[in-house]
Parts: sequence; C-alpha cells; structure tokens
Amino acid sequence: MLRQQHNSRFILFPILFFIGINLIIFNLSRLGLSIWQAERVTAADGWLPLFLQGLRIDIVAICYLFGVPALFTVLFLHNNKLGAVWRAILRVWLTAGSVFILFMEISTPAFIETYDFRPNRLFIEYLTYPKEVFTMLINGHLIAVISSVIITTIAIIGYWKLSGWAVKNLRLPSWKWRPVLALVIIAISFVGARSSLAHRGINPAMVAFSGDPLVNSLVLNSGYSVLYAAQQLKDEDKSSEQYGKMAVEEMLEIVKASRGRPASDYISADIPTLTTNKATYQGKPKNIVIVLEESLGAQFVGTLGGKPLTPEFDKLAEQGWLFENLYATGTRSVRGIEAVTAGFTPTPARATVKLTKSQNGFFTIAELLRRQGYNTSFIYGGEKHFDNMASYFYGNGFETIIDEKDYKNPKFKATWGMSDEDLFDKANETFTELAKGDKPFFSLVFTSSNHDPFEFPDGKIELFDKEKQTRNNAAKYADYAIGHFFKLAKESNYWKDTIFLIIADHDSRVGGADLVPIYNFHIPALILGDGIDAKRDSRLVSQIDMPTTLLSLAGVSGEYPMIGYDLTQAANPNRAFMQYDKTQAMMKGKDVVILQPNTEAQGFEYDESSHKLIAKEQPESMKKEALAHALLGSYLYKEMLYKLPAEQK
Repeated sequence: MLRQQHNSRFILFPILFFIGINLIIFNLSRLGLSIWQAERVTAADGWLPLFLQGLRIDIVAICYLFGVPALFTVLFLHNNKLGAVWRAILRVWLTAGSVFILFMEISTPAFIETYDFRPNRLFIEYLTYPKEVFTMLINGHLIAVISSVIITTIAIIGYWKLSGWAVKNLRLPSWKWRPVLALVIIAISFVGARSSLAHRGINPAMVAFSGDPLVNSLVLNSGYSVLYAAQQLKDEDKSSEQYGKMAVEEMLEIVKASRGRPASDYISADIPTLTTNKATYQGKPKNIVIVLEESLGAQFVGTLGGKPLTPEFDKLAEQGWLFENLYATGTRSVRGIEAVTAGFTPTPARATVKLTKSQNGFFTIAELLRRQGYNTSFIYGGEKHFDNMASYFYGNGFETIIDEKDYKNPKFKATWGMSDEDLFDKANETFTELAKGDKPFFSLVFTSSNHDPFEFPDGKIELFDKEKQTRNNAAKYADYAIGHFFKLAKESNYWKDTIFLIIADHDSRVGGADLVPIYNFHIPALILGDGIDAKRDSRLVSQIDMPTTLLSLAGVSGEYPMIGYDLTQAANPNRAFMQYDKTQAMMKGKDVVILQPNTEAQGFEYDESSHKLIAKEQPESMKKEALAHALLGSYLYKEMLYKLPAEQK
C-alpha cells in the first residue's frame, strides 16, 4: 500500500504532462521557423521579443485548451463510473488537442511559403472546399501531404498511448480539497487566457512589435492564429471598427469630399454614395468583357518592368490603354471580383462575395447593365460554387454562369478546371452567339491556369524555368492564352462593338518585411477595343476605378453607388486602397497611411526604387481620410446600403 501511494501521481499530472509536451512543440516550431526566417527576424531585432511574447501566447493557448479539462478532472475524476467515463473523455481531449497543435505547426511552413503568414483566416476559408484543395495538394505538394499524413498518424497513436499511461495511478484528493483546486484552476486559467489586466484580453495586436507582418505572426502559434481568426468571423459586420471610430456623418463627408464632386451630385438620402453619372461615350452602348487574370501581378509583366513572361500582353499594351500604376485592393480572387464588378472598397472582413448580406440586392455592374437591357454572364473553367461565386453572381445581376460542366471535349483539364485556352475558346463561342442577337452583353471571364499547382498543356510555350510546373511558367502560359483569345476576338463579329479589360485579380506570393508589401499589390490593367486609343496612363489608380471607367467607355450612363473615378475624365485619383490580412493601407502619391487593429494609424512614404516603406509622419487629415475609407465598406455592408434604387415595375 505504501508503494502504491508512493507511485501515485498528482491528479492533474496528465494535464501538466501534456502541457509540457505542447509547450516544447510550440517552442521548437517557433525556433525552427525563426531560424528559417532568420534574416527577417534579425532585421526586426526580434529574437528576444519573439520568444518572450511567443511564450505568452502559448500560455494563452494552453489555458484555453486545457483549462476546462483540468477543472473537470478535479471535479469528476473518482473511482466510480463517472470517473471512468471522464478518464476516457480526458484521453480523447488530450490526444485530439495535442494532435491539432502538432498538425497546425507542421502545416505552417507550406502556408508561410505561399502567403508569408502563419495559417490564418485563409486556412479556414480553404477548408470549405476540400475537393479543390485536396486535389491541389496531391498534384502540387504530394511529398508534403504524405509527410503530414505520416506524422499526424504517428502522433495520434503516440499521444493516445501517452494519454493512457498518464491517466494511470493518479492520487485522488479528498472532497475537501477539490473545491479549492477548482478555484485555483479557474483563477489560473482566466488570468492565463486573458494575459492582461486591461479592459480587453490579449489579441495579436498586443504582441506585435515589428513592421514585418511575418515576424509578428511568428510570435503566435498556428493553432491560436487559426482559432482567433475563426472567432473574428462572427464580427464581420463591424470588422473595420477595430481601426478606430468615427461618426457616420463625418465618415461620409470625408469620403465624398475626397472624390472632388459637389455635394449636389449625391442624390439619395437612403443610399449615401449614390450619384448620377454620364458616360463619356454617347453612341450605341457597347459590349463589356472583363478578363480577370488569376495572380498575374505586375512583377510578371514585361512592359511594366517585370519578368519577360508576357510577350502577348506586351504587344497588346501597344494597342490599348495601359494603366502603369494600378493597385489591387487585396490578395484573394474574391477581393478582386468585388473590386472590378462592384467597385467596393476593401475591409478586414471576407470579401462581400462570401458574406451573407451581399448575396442578393448588392450592387454590381452586372445588375446595372441587366436593368439597361444587357445580357450578363460569368464564364469560368472551374466549378461555379467555389468561393461562393455562384450564389453571389446569380443574386446580383449575372443571368448566366458557364462552368466546367459546360465544356465538351476540352483540350486540357487541370486541378482548378479547364485550361485558359479552353476558357477563351468557350468565351469566344459564347460571345459570337450573343453578338447575333439584338442585346449588348457584359461578361466576366475568370482564368485559373496561373494557380498552384501550375498545370498547363505541353508544347504551348518555351519554358522560362527548367521545371515545368512553376509560377513563372504558368504566368507565361496564361499570357499565351491571352494572345490566343485576342487573335480570335479580332476576327470575330463582336470585336468592333466591345470594350475589353484585362486585369489581374491580385498578385501572387504577396509578402515582405513591410506592414503592407505595396510592391506586391501592383497589377496590370489594359483596356482594348475598336476606338480605344493606345496610351500609357501613369496616374495612381485602384481596381475600384475600373468598373466606373468601363461603363463610361461603353456608353452606359446611370445612377450607381460606386466611389471609383471615371478615368476617361482628366481628374487624377492619385490614391489606392490595399487590404493585407487585418491591415489596410491608403496610398496617395508616395504617402501612405497604414491602419492596424487596435493601434494608432502610422505614416510612411513608399520608396518605389527599393519597394520599401519608410516611416514618415502624415497629417491628421490624411489619417482621417484613410480611416473613413476603411470604415465605409463595413458600414455600407452592415446597413445594406450598397445597392441600386428599387427597380421600377
């Protein structure tokens, strides 16, 4: 009996043992990632704060994950049936929690390599499309997938056995001590999970210390990062309020004043940004085609100073209106869709393509054009349900959607759908038929070949990289397909009556040591068509200026709520808005204001030669302008005010 008591363990031994294991996992992972990114950690002078603040976050995660089982163990673990049931639940909890922690850490390097962050909200969003993501991983990252499966399987078995060993021979306290232990656990868990005596508990902004977003994300652990992002999803209606507060009247006044239009232009008390707009072109309304190019940043476009991967685009740039200084609003396709079809300003929430209140009655140029007698369509090579596109498009003015099920005998099918050539063949076929009718048409054509795992047909291009399936080669194939389409279009029955826009949804591999890597938001935009003069436009503009400009060029006047500029006019917007995870930038000329959650606005100057942000104090008026535009989208979405007036019956 004495031997048995001597060998027995404290009742919380299983919890403490697994806490120790997971703290080791957290710190080994953080150490490995930091050594991998040592140059950036050193540049941020971050070694000490990285590990001190990292330990703080790890304790928060541990308290959230193991505080409840610790409490229940003290209350429920007895030598009876209830105790046996809780012992089994505890084993499952310890195993599942620890496997989750390990899985998230081993998933982190691949995620950082792609997005330059620890796993965050994007990780959650991709989980809703298992087929596409699994196929992409198998085709492009097979070794990483196999390694992850093996490690995770070993971890499940190993942790299960360890938990079985850990819950044996526990010394059960008397009923007198259990309430005391319970109160101690509650106190420690509460203080540890909050990690702050301030009004608000800890959040990622409180442990950020660097101007490099990646280094700040290394402070976190990936499980905490993902679960925090999941928790934030429920607050998307008021997502921008984390940047600061401003009265609605002041916000709208600043936004309207920044456009340089008189107050009399705003014609509705119910729709705050609604204006009447007269098109520059006054002839018969033209067709509009937007070619939205997946991940084709300016860094891949030769005529914009990028790599020599776009000979076809470069030739077309000599024939149309090229925007040399245009910036994307975000880093996801749905953000690009939101900008070029709705002219909507970015927010820290998910793009409106995916949000509940924008699935019907939300403004898009498709709805405006449908009301003016246009045939409207979305043409895609993949599955229309991806990223919630079908729901958003059908609910907001797109009458027809063509997706992968509509292709007969395609030349090449890849993970994300049909090749860009197949897509453009289908688009040309569709437009040729539509041109035979008596209605003008609008279509959004969305490419997918320039997407990991970078699959495209053989023999189409001279490879830029020796290995075939690379980002550079995929970009070059995407350019080849652009050339293929415009050869068809110029010989078609719709060419003379159509305005075309080629524009990227975003750049690929956005990342860097600045709070917002502005260089990676630079994208190409080219307007082509019969009657479009060849010119290069150096004005600083945004994706949200494209839909207003297209309407003007196509001869479409009307009332709409977009705040983008009509670039056929002489005015110089000289501004762009960029959303980078939870951070937003407003750039005016070379001056930049950056907004971060629960942090004072910061001023910078963008050095175009080095692609770096240099600290520079900006006037309070510019900070207010940045905040007003950051708040605008969330306000209009939440109150459902980004819409057209009710359609007359």
